[in-house]
Amino acid sequence: QMVPLKQRKEKIQVRPPEEPIIDISFSLCISVWSIGEGAPEETEKHDDSQKSTLFIEKPQSGSVSVGENITFIAKVEAKDLLRKPNVKWFKGKWMDLASKAGKHLQLKESFERHTKIHTFEMHIIQAKENFAGNYRCEVSYKDKFDSCSFDLEVTGKIPLVGDGQDDAGELDFSGLLKRREIKQQEEEPEVDVWELLKNANPSEYEKIAFQYGITDLRGMLKRLKRMRREVKKSAAFSKGLDPAYQVDKGGKVRFMVELADPTVELKWYKNGQEIRPSAKYIFEHKGNQRILFINNCTVADDARYYVTAGDEKCSTELFVRDPPILVTKGLEDTNTYVGERVELSCEVSEDDANVKWFKNGVELTNEPRSRYRIKVEGKKHTLIIEEAAKNDNATYSVMTTGGQSEAKLSVDLRPLKISLALEDQTVRLGQEIHLKCEISENVSGKWYKNGQLVEASDRVKIYHKGRIHRFIIASSAVDDEGEYMFVPDAYNINIPCKVHVVDPPRLHLDGLGEDNTVTVVAGSKLRLEIPITGEPTPKVMWSKGDKVHCYYSGRIRAETYPDSSCLVIDTAEREDSGPFRITLKNEAGEDTALINIKVVDVPDPPQAPNVTEVGEDWCTMTWEPPANDGGSPILGYFIERKKKQSSRWMRLNFELCKETTFEPKKMIEGVAYEVRVFAVNAIGISKPSMPSKAFVPLAVTSPPTLLAVDGVTDTSVTMKWRPPDHIGAAGLDGYVVEYCFEGTDEWIVANPELTDKTKFTINGLPTGSKILVRVKAVNAAGASEPRYHPQPILVKEVIEPPKIRLPRHLKETYTRRVGETVNLVIPFQGKPRAKVSWKKNGAPIDKNQINIRNTENDTIIFIRKAERSHSGQYDMRVKVENLEDKATIDIQIVDRPGPPEVVMIEDVWGENVNLSWKPPKDDGNAAITGYTIQKADKKSMEWFTVIEHYHRTSATINELVIGNEYYFRIFAENMCGLSEDATMTKESALIAKDGKIYKYPVYDDFDFSERPLFTQPLINTFAVAGYNATLNCSVRGNPKPKITWMKNKVIIMNDPRYRMFSNQGVCTLEIRKPSPYDGGTYTCRAVNELGEAEVDCKLEVKAQSNTTFSIHEAFYFYP
Repeated sequence: QMVPLKQRKEKIQVRPPEEPIIDISFSLCISVWSIGEGAPEETEKHDDSQKSTLFIEKPQSGSVSVGENITFIAKVEAKDLLRKPNVKWFKGKWMDLASKAGKHLQLKESFERHTKIHTFEMHIIQAKENFAGNYRCEVSYKDKFDSCSFDLEVTGKIPLVGDGQDDAGELDFSGLLKRREIKQQEEEPEVDVWELLKNANPSEYEKIAFQYGITDLRGMLKRLKRMRREVKKSAAFSKGLDPAYQVDKGGKVRFMVELADPTVELKWYKNGQEIRPSAKYIFEHKGNQRILFINNCTVADDARYYVTAGDEKCSTELFVRDPPILVTKGLEDTNTYVGERVELSCEVSEDDANVKWFKNGVELTNEPRSRYRIKVEGKKHTLIIEEAAKNDNATYSVMTTGGQSEAKLSVDLRPLKISLALEDQTVRLGQEIHLKCEISENVSGKWYKNGQLVEASDRVKIYHKGRIHRFIIASSAVDDEGEYMFVPDAYNINIPCKVHVVDPPRLHLDGLGEDNTVTVVAGSKLRLEIPITGEPTPKVMWSKGDKVHCYYSGRIRAETYPDSSCLVIDTAEREDSGPFRITLKNEAGEDTALINIKVVDVPDPPQAPNVTEVGEDWCTMTWEPPANDGGSPILGYFIERKKKQSSRWMRLNFELCKETTFEPKKMIEGVAYEVRVFAVNAIGISKPSMPSKAFVPLAVTSPPTLLAVDGVTDTSVTMKWRPPDHIGAAGLDGYVVEYCFEGTDEWIVANPELTDKTKFTINGLPTGSKILVRVKAVNAAGASEPRYHPQPILVKEVIEPPKIRLPRHLKETYTRRVGETVNLVIPFQGKPRAKVSWKKNGAPIDKNQINIRNTENDTIIFIRKAERSHSGQYDMRVKVENLEDKATIDIQIVDRPGPPEVVMIEDVWGENVNLSWKPPKDDGNAAITGYTIQKADKKSMEWFTVIEHYHRTSATINELVIGNEYYFRIFAENMCGLSEDATMTKESALIAKDGKIYKYPVYDDFDFSERPLFTQPLINTFAVAGYNATLNCSVRGNPKPKITWMKNKVIIMNDPRYRMFSNQGVCTLEIRKPSPYDGGTYTCRAVNELGEAEVDCKLEVKAQSNTTFSIHEAFYFYP
């Protein structure tokens, strides 16, 4: 009989002898399985031949009573790991215990830095019976992975099935099977597994199938795939097939659809192949119903079926189920010994049936690496354990689709006897350690040292042959000393012994430098650790001279540890330098060594430097190295300088000076400086030396210029020159004149004392000789480079004809005003002993009024206050022996003129008056250049100028006011100005009325309004950073325009760095100490009610030059 899966609900009950009932309700469940772990983990757990990749200690299977606690420990060595490995704990195949941590389960981890071992612990607290089962620990690090399985056995009172269900959720797998006691008249609520699968992730399918007992997961996933497809409403089928059907093997199944149109042709398909009517497949029509019967169903009929009506299709899945397999002969309890072969057998109702084996509820698989082998012979199924172990004690069960059977396997140990016990040994360091024991049983075991498990390695060889166990270390080390123990597997017995390794004391000084020298900086702490070896631990003693350092107090002390000894100097001092002796003693011998402690420090400061030479902006300084270099060679020196009146020192070199001489530069001439020196070694910089004596950079002047011969006599030579082009801050003290005779190199100083004049006569020279002359300028810095006369000078007087060199302005009339000074210099030539004479208008000059001074090269005429009487023609004569030269100079002394003689009113008509006058009698010794006419109303007598600079002696005055009476006066004017007085008319001029009404002309007010106009624009400007800059322009406009300044089109407002001025139309923007940031385009905008105008310019701010920076760097960089 066929029943749709979604409508069918079966209950299969299996009743073992103890009478519990396992009730499994599910639409496809036909068998009940225990949950657990398969055999591969068992193989991992017990296969000692495979070496672990990460674990150095794996968790071991254990047993605990109900209500007690148990801890499982796993250890991982971190020597080759850069970070902590990832560790997970599982129960069974998939339960991650990290999510179950609580009051019954705690996971802990720790790290021991000394041994570099990670320890991971799982604590089970107040164990319950359902905590029993197989567990797994996994560790991973990058591409490395390791896993270990172990079992937990819980002994004690077993609660009734169904008791304690509230606590079973944390570690209980069996709770997933819904085990409970028989409850009458109570149905389990139906669970929609399809909804669970449809909403679950694919990774959870196996978990859901295991939880609800699904045996045909493939069919379930096929059906789930069909159900997830979107079901479209069919026009051809009014009722389609169900999603899935299930039938027992040999049974009959019925498929039925209803058509909307019974005339449509219908076809049935199985796995894509059309089904034809036969004895197996029977078609039936009932109205709109179309029915397919499949008789005698077999496993081959388990397939996908679909029916087509035109272009539409409807599909379903058919599942064919085998009949339940019964257990006809159950398992039997078995007792055996460790190492024996065990076989557990049962028989079932069908040949080659699907049978599952379980150990304590954990499924066993027949994999090649499993310790358990399953053998099938027809209806007989056998579980084989080749070599039984203690942990094989368990309840084994077999399950089929229709029944189950279980039995207990008890594995006991044979009594163990020790045939040969381990013996205590004493060996020397490096010799072989050989431990051997013999027991009565051929079982494996483990070796322990001081309670720690010892694994076989390159050093440690462990052998097991039959009943003999051997432990060999080819070359013993100090660490090999301890208590060793052999523990046979599965036996609660151990075979102990002691190994004692002796070794003479030894100092390990490989880490020290040459000659065992240790260098420490003064003031720092020294902790010198010397590794030591020796068994037993040697006694350590430190000493320096007669002083022994063996206490744990004081600035210098010794500290001793099992594997090292430390010499500690808290604050090293130079006096601590010297050899320290360390001595080791134990019963096996003695060792000693000398260790040189070298305390280094910064060097002592050098002595005050000496300034040996100075220049315009430089000096040369030297110094001696410091007396004590601090124990480390001097690497170089730092030099600093400062102005004497300042307290700011400035570093001059940023790279070490290797020599003991230095040349500071870029100093200010004339300013007093001091210098000092720092010594530098590998430890640091010394304190500064004492400052040098103050010095002032000074430079000699440049050579004198224009050295020439001024005169030669028979016994003397007169030289003249100009001062040097560059004198400097040291000034000029005077000159030194030197000469030498032609053909010799001996220079003779002509003036033993410096002369401050630029002319000097060398006397006492032999007539006819030739001399070379040079002149040096001298100041505080010394003598300058000499200036040489280019040619030899003959000492012999030469007649030079007289020649007056009259200046050009004296070749015309020389004019001066009365009261001014007359000072005329007329140069001339003539040798020897030229005579000069003067005459005025042909008569000798009165020396009381006019001063005459003559020199060899010029003559000077001087009048302190010129008068008009000094005017005239001056004749100058220069005479040398019989030769003569002369020149004439016209001097005119002028003054203001007198007033005109007479001023007369010639005529008056209308608004006009005609005046005439005579020139003044005194013209002031200069031509009259014009007249100035003024008028005054008779009533007020206030004078107003009418005409200026008028050249004629008659004039007409116009536009006088009718009815007024006027007086007139006239001033005469020459090159010195207006006359002091004026001549006034004796009569007045009346402007009479003629009876006509004077009509004043009407003038419109002038419109002064004007829109802003810049009469002077801004110009592009370059400014120097740190110095104020100004921008100027001029603007006009009426009404007065409002001025606005902008930078880069942004209005400048309330910025203290800018000041704005506007005076009489001139607009100024002052920028205080600009920086390169202030560069840009500046705009001046003028606005009034008639319009606006703008001008702009670019401002570029340049950084200060290096020279300026070097002069002031001391003030900017050093406090």
